[in-house]
Amino acid sequence: MTKYELPKAYDFKATEERIYAMWEAGGFFQPHNDPNKAGFDPNVEPFVISIPPPNVTGELHLGHAMFVSVEDLMIRYHRMKGYSTLWLPGVDHAGIATQLVVERDLLQKEKVTREELGREEFLKRTWEWKQKYGGMIAAQIRRLGASCDWSRERFTLDDGLSRAVREAFVRLYEKGLIYRGPRLINWSPGLKTAVSDVEVEYEEEEAVLYYFKYMIKETSEVSKTSEVYIPVATIRPETILGDTAVAVHPDDERYKKFIGKTAVVPILNREIPVIADEYVSMEFGTGALKITPGHDPNDYNIAQKHNLPIISVLDAEAKVNENGDKYEGQDRYEARRNLWADMQAAGLVIKEEKYLTTIPRSQRGGEVIEPMISEQWFVKMDSLAKAGLDAVRDGRIKIVPERFEKVYFNWLENIKDWCISRQLWWGHRIPVWYCPDGHMTVTREDPTQCATCGSKEIRQDDDVLDTWFSSGLWPFSTLGWPQETPDLKYFYPTSYMETGYDIIFFWVARMIMMGLEFTGEAPFHTVYLHGLVRDEHGKKMSKTLGNVVDPLIVMDAFGTDALRFTLLVGSTPGNDMNLSVKRVEANRNFANKLWNLGRFVINTVSSAAFQASSNANQTLADSWISAKLEQLVRDVERNFQNFQYGQAGQQIYDFIWSDFADWYVEIAKEQMRNATTQKQTVELLARAFDTCLRLLHPFTPFVTEELWGHLRNALRESSLSDLCADWSPALVASKFPEPVQLEGWEETKVAEFALMQEIVRAIRNLRAEKNVTPSKKISAIVAGGDRLDFLHEQSSAIAALAGLDESQTTILRTLDEPPNDSVALVIGSIEICIPFAY
Repeated sequence: MTKYELPKAYDFKATEERIYAMWEAGGFFQPHNDPNKAGFDPNVEPFVISIPPPNVTGELHLGHAMFVSVEDLMIRYHRMKGYSTLWLPGVDHAGIATQLVVERDLLQKEKVTREELGREEFLKRTWEWKQKYGGMIAAQIRRLGASCDWSRERFTLDDGLSRAVREAFVRLYEKGLIYRGPRLINWSPGLKTAVSDVEVEYEEEEAVLYYFKYMIKETSEVSKTSEVYIPVATIRPETILGDTAVAVHPDDERYKKFIGKTAVVPILNREIPVIADEYVSMEFGTGALKITPGHDPNDYNIAQKHNLPIISVLDAEAKVNENGDKYEGQDRYEARRNLWADMQAAGLVIKEEKYLTTIPRSQRGGEVIEPMISEQWFVKMDSLAKAGLDAVRDGRIKIVPERFEKVYFNWLENIKDWCISRQLWWGHRIPVWYCPDGHMTVTREDPTQCATCGSKEIRQDDDVLDTWFSSGLWPFSTLGWPQETPDLKYFYPTSYMETGYDIIFFWVARMIMMGLEFTGEAPFHTVYLHGLVRDEHGKKMSKTLGNVVDPLIVMDAFGTDALRFTLLVGSTPGNDMNLSVKRVEANRNFANKLWNLGRFVINTVSSAAFQASSNANQTLADSWISAKLEQLVRDVERNFQNFQYGQAGQQIYDFIWSDFADWYVEIAKEQMRNATTQKQTVELLARAFDTCLRLLHPFTPFVTEELWGHLRNALRESSLSDLCADWSPALVASKFPEPVQLEGWEETKVAEFALMQEIVRAIRNLRAEKNVTPSKKISAIVAGGDRLDFLHEQSSAIAALAGLDESQTTILRTLDEPPNDSVALVIGSIEICIPFAY
């Protein structure tokens, strides 16, 4: 066994943790040009990605695995290209999610609610929970090989980021862009907080459409045989309690006569007007619409237009309030049943029918969202949205893939004011204080008295800010803003923002708007959007369907590199990908193939004893593999520049598996038996394998780092030590292969080798067809025609690859007649006759 003979199999379990520890200890994840250290050069170009901060409650799922794999590939590539790279990690406090987890934990273990515990004690418990469990997701991200600068790790409730949040709030308030007032918002009864429009998911569900009579006042006491009413339908009968009008289309002949009349709210007997509005569709339902401005956004707009009163009939728990008369205190669904029963008894019910419609549900809690009037804090979005639109339109920000620009434009062009207050305890508390006289003090620091009247009796607003408010500041708050820190001056604006297309509204648009507002610059120049990871049949993964693939289990079984390579090569920008565990297993086999290839090259390097230096010309195989390798470097570089990472990875895979391992290595074994070509062959094997490992490293960092280390050590101890004289101490910090100008001979050599491959494949196929055992050498007669010289030159290589007995193979210029009992193969002008008396 030679000094550098590797184990027969790659043991990823014994390798990954060790390699990662080496990277961290060596400081390889930190920018090599650090503005906080001596020797800093401001002219060195940085490359910066701010990690999409996972929730502190998070456990690793395939969404994390996808963004970590893509971003780590981007970072490793740019690090190897010489950029001063910073991948800044961090975790989001995740207001709603964390509060829910801690509340459930308290109920299960102590049978106590947060209200019973009190705000101060609840927040203390939440911080304790964060200290205990908050590092789990960061550790799991490390497991994926993430080369983040962990010395700069941030948390959205850090003191520095909290200062940034207050600064942003106060600046917006002072510009008149933040205001407080009653508005119709999305209310989550289960979470007891407002949620933004983008946090509401609309699902198509089967509901019941309830048809009933809206009696007209003038005839409401007439006998039922002559009753006059407007038929109306709704899927939410309980909201009848908050109706303030009945609307019909002004051109609807059925209802024109009722416009201006008075209708009577069922059971409550409250009088409301019949109004005309073109918003009403004459074709939908009955053609008449009940107007409940306190619980429907469209009705709210109509109420604003017609100056209608707004009545809210539900409280924070979605129970009927004092405006619901005898139904007060009932849950919304209980009130629905009871009100409808009372209307049936009163003869006001027409019918019920099944109806397929979209139901708004809380993305986080899953319960049905209730539109409600509530006093909330809002950000005016018009000027911020215009700046965000301009930045993409004028090219300061590029969105990849480009088709998502339309989605981005559409959302910002139709944006509403952003409700930023949440009725939670965990989060950035709104920096507003009130005195008994109703004065508001908005300040960056905790005040000791009212700024208006000097009263010492002040209390802070109970609400916290929407998590996305602090997340919107992430690219610059993590670098020290609002202070002009060295990190902010050098690393901002950042370079890429890589994330899933599903949060382009939640996060990407808000980061762009916030960055432009507070720094005057776009926070990044490129937005790269990846798709969702679905199961192998294209279905969305869910615990209900039982098709969730746990990345931790997959990595335990097949290794991190196999999962990363599968995600990276199987995806394209902005498109969903289907993930099959079998494909991960196949890529584990690729890692093993790479390992076996490395064993051969490294063992060859460490055991080769050259008799003398040689000035032999390159063989055809040498020229071919060199040309193919140069073309690979060019193709990979082009695909990286065009964000086609999957295509680049597939090209590297194909080259290593086919061109290098299946063809060149087999020929190299023959060439090394010849003293004339031995040294140049070993050199080329080492150079080519080094290039392959460098190209592959951003995709599969662990196995490539391990093999490269062995290759470097083997070269250092060999007579080829000059090959690695300028190599870095680790592959992670080495140079990425650079494309070179082709010299013109490459195309000819590739074409000649392709002819040889065609000959070999034809003979191999014939052998397989005739069931000739692989070890059996066969004879051949070859008529080369105008390729006679070529065939003589490549006879040894062809014989070795095709299983020919070179001593029993005859090469002629022409052949008058094929031998009896032979099979003829024709490749261009070349005819090969194989006798089959085997």
